[in-house]
Amino acid sequence: MKQTIEFRNRPKIIGSYSIVGPKEGQGPFGEYFDYVMKDDSFGEKTYELAERKMFEHAITGAIEKAGLNTGDINLMLAGDLLNQIISSSYTARDMNIPYLGLFGACSTMAETLAVGATLVNGKHFRNVICATGSHFSTAERQFRFPLELGNQRVPTSQWTVTAAGASVLSLEGEGPEITMATFGKVVDFGIVDVNNMGAAMAPSAASVIHTHFEDTGRKPTDYDLIVTGDLGKLGAEILVDLLEDKGIKLGPSYSDCGHSYFTRNQDTMCGASGCGVSASVLNSYIVKKLNKGEYKRVLFVPTGALMSTTASQQGESIPGVSHAIVIEAGGRK
Repeated sequence: MKQTIEFRNRPKIIGSYSIVGPKEGQGPFGEYFDYVMKDDSFGEKTYELAERKMFEHAITGAIEKAGLNTGDINLMLAGDLLNQIISSSYTARDMNIPYLGLFGACSTMAETLAVGATLVNGKHFRNVICATGSHFSTAERQFRFPLELGNQRVPTSQWTVTAAGASVLSLEGEGPEITMATFGKVVDFGIVDVNNMGAAMAPSAASVIHTHFEDTGRKPTDYDLIVTGDLGKLGAEILVDLLEDKGIKLGPSYSDCGHSYFTRNQDTMCGASGCGVSASVLNSYIVKKLNKGEYKRVLFVPTGALMSTTASQQGESIPGVSHAIVIEAGGRK
């Protein structure tokens, strides 16, 4: 297979946890999240400190749900949207766990799971935790405008979620199993509009999904759910069109976390974006559905836009990257 790894030992998600802000908790997935904050500041003086506290909460929550202690974790894989991935790095500093900082923008949950599953499958580490998250107020003022301006949003824009999610991977214990990972390429269709992330990321999602089916010989009907990260309404429509051009019809099993994250009356234009979108949906709704046996096999495809304010201001286009993770209900031999 060109870009796909099959994990013979089937690493398990033995602990998962999600934490979200109050706006996120009012959306369709609200009942599935482990913790909904009362306010976005989370009791901290700055939003950056609040984001870091969310990471700590998600990581410790996942470890506790796995029945482990912090000292049982051999490696932490994490990343976020802030410069120098400070939320992840400062959390690692305080938690005293060996650490690899990873950056895939909003595809980071897939990147951490792919790397973590590889290390656990090869028995290099016993227990690995994978985490990522985002915060509306930290991302907004880093990538767009000062919060105080209250800028009007364009129809193609999306709302960066305040959310974090974490998964503990191990060969021991019970839980959904990671059976494959397809590593995606960086794809750039020349999109320069920073308020149209869905269009920038959709080509990379189409590329990795097409490659996954070519590598494995599978088709969309082999999955109960094919879910992308945060393409939003417009990006999801573009993805469907791009894959149909390649002869692939995703069908009713396809959904996008960003498109589904908020209700229409929450006024988020094309939907949700941010690392926390796919991370919080995976570690709540999807894991719970797999544990109940309502889903047997899921293709999880977080999507990321590899942009920076400097590159965008210099007229650079926005590259996208996506990775595909196959997660199956536990108990199969």
